[in-house]
Amino acid sequence: MKLGLLAMSGVRAHDPELTALGLTLPGFVERNRVIASLPSLGLLTLAGATPGDVALEYIDVPDVHPAPWLPGDFDVVAISSFSAQIKEAYELADRYRAVGTKVILGGLHVSAVPHEAAQHADAVVVGEGEPLWPRVIADLEADRLDVLYDARPFRFDLADSPMPRFELLDVEKYNRLTVQTQRGCPFDCEFCGASIRIAPGFKVKPVPRVIDEIHRIKSIWPQPFIEFADDNTFANKSHGRQLLRALGKEHIRWFTETDVSIASDPELLSLMRDSGCAQVLIGFEAPSRAPLEHIEQKSNWKAKQFDRYREAIDRIQSFGITVNGCFILGLDGAGPDCFENVLHFVRDSGLFEVQVTVQTAFPGTPLYDRLRREKRILREGAWELCTLFDVNFVPSAMTVAQLEKGLRDLACALYDAEATRERQRTA
Repeated sequence: MKLGLLAMSGVRAHDPELTALGLTLPGFVERNRVIASLPSLGLLTLAGATPGDVALEYIDVPDVHPAPWLPGDFDVVAISSFSAQIKEAYELADRYRAVGTKVILGGLHVSAVPHEAAQHADAVVVGEGEPLWPRVIADLEADRLDVLYDARPFRFDLADSPMPRFELLDVEKYNRLTVQTQRGCPFDCEFCGASIRIAPGFKVKPVPRVIDEIHRIKSIWPQPFIEFADDNTFANKSHGRQLLRALGKEHIRWFTETDVSIASDPELLSLMRDSGCAQVLIGFEAPSRAPLEHIEQKSNWKAKQFDRYREAIDRIQSFGITVNGCFILGLDGAGPDCFENVLHFVRDSGLFEVQVTVQTAFPGTPLYDRLRREKRILREGAWELCTLFDVNFVPSAMTVAQLEKGLRDLACALYDAEATRERQRTA
């Protein structure tokens, strides 16, 4: 059996004006491009759980060409896609099925809307793929593939994670590779469409297994740059310290996403610096407190951190770790003044880098469910607008046009060459 692992990797802004803006201000979409150009760790992990007698090929699919083009000739394909490219994934799946190739779809989007995905697949996998993948392969080989494989009733321990098949990659195509150290998040932000949606709760991977994966990467890329593909790497500080002490022996450079609480832990920051941390991405979300209220649904944690934002940025960057601050435009309660407020916050706080996005209602999130109930979704099922830059909802305190124009104007102010040089010079 020949199995193709196809990662849809061409995420871009849908609005042509935003696309044009990205061409003239590369910093505006740089982070989005980095995410889109990362290999699919999920597919590589499933490859690691696939028996050795199955022929495997991993392919990044940046664009779907006109019919009848197919990326390769396979008996079965497993396709992974962001929501923004899921319709292209469905189109590709339909083409494969038309020539007799079986199609398996899974991942965050498919787990949120499995019945939609099932219209374009022979089988869909809902939830975490690892506990069910051996059964999927066995059923394929026995020609008894089920329509639905649902991992939600199972509890999967990351200690049992298979080794991702990094050797399937042409590493020269990437500027970083990903390793997962934990899954889920102890917080529950309304908008979050990351791994918490397929693995509710929070669990960590044993540090020796993380280091084994880094060693496997180093066997094909001696001095790699690693991105930890976590929702919040240092949510568990004890696990984080164990990880950092082990990383300190590996002589790598790395990047991750975490929360502002790391600023209160000088020992942790020292370990991060000494283990090769280049930058952390932190979701500040808003430059004022009011829009932060109840974004985090369990304890209103985000809003309670606001008064510490500037001090936290100073503390983290004093350790030589740059901060990439994330802001979400269009949060409930944020009016047209939010754009100027973000600009002033970025300039006054000394942030090294900044990422601005618009509020995006990903399927399966509490945000999507709420906006749908409130009849504030502009186009139901318009997943191609789930790019983090395109507007597909009615803001509560401004018009859609104001939000779209504010995003473009703010991007011009933040990402022109002079502003970027000044920000990175003073950080």
